[in-house]
Amino acid sequence: MSKKHAIGAVLLWSTVASAFKLSLGYLTPLQLVFYASLTSLFVFGVLYAKNFSPRRENLRSAYLGLINPLIYYTVLFSAYDRLSAQEAQAFNYTWPLMLVVLSIPILGKRPSARAIAGLFLGFLGVLVVATKGNLAELNFTDPVGVALGLWSAVIWASYWILNLRDERSPVEKMFWNFLFGFIYVATATFLTGSLALPEPKALAGAIYVGLFEMGLTFLLWYRAVENDMAFASNLAHIVPFLSLVFISVVVGESIAPSTVVGLAMIVGGIVIGRE
Repeated sequence: MSKKHAIGAVLLWSTVASAFKLSLGYLTPLQLVFYASLTSLFVFGVLYAKNFSPRRENLRSAYLGLINPLIYYTVLFSAYDRLSAQEAQAFNYTWPLMLVVLSIPILGKRPSARAIAGLFLGFLGVLVVATKGNLAELNFTDPVGVALGLWSAVIWASYWILNLRDERSPVEKMFWNFLFGFIYVATATFLTGSLALPEPKALAGAIYVGLFEMGLTFLLWYRAVENDMAFASNLAHIVPFLSLVFISVVVGESIAPSTVVGLAMIVGGIVIGRE
């Protein structure tokens, strides 16, 4: 059963880059965060209702909810809003590389020669994607978009590290994160004048993102990792490549060869650098 959970999570996560890009054709990044996080809050509220138990540990979500969903998804969706979906998802997928980098000052880990080689290969892959293979000129089509995509990876890696000592159950943790997070998101949406009722297809896209990027897929993934971490971790590497198929078919982007090569280098760097 654990393999089915892993396969289900991988298939669903492979579709979300396309959902981001299509939804951002109708919504601003902050509006998409608002309706998607509201959907996730509802889902986790239903799942958590039976075991609802306010306790001191849940105050940790006061800052975790600020990071995710507000900061992380606003930055991520802003990257998707500026870049092609294939580029944005490649840059965001560098978060395991960022995790290695952040572990040095935060966790005091000394990187091995293998980890350093993986970082070099992975970040060289970032340059291949960003320059569309023209490394000699280092000309970025949208430097701000590239920076946002890479920054989203830093934020997610930081969030992952902060969760290392969080022993709450996945449902409890996600409910409180989204409860606090939605308060922040709603406040930001109201203060920026972004609150508006979207048209049905835009709302459908946001609900899809809330269900299958922020919500239920995480529970599938937690279950898969608990039962067979090696299988789930290895399978996860096909997500960005399968995502390119959906981006091509659903969004209609022409996939650049440099994206495939650069993404292969990023994934290769992650695999090589794995401790």
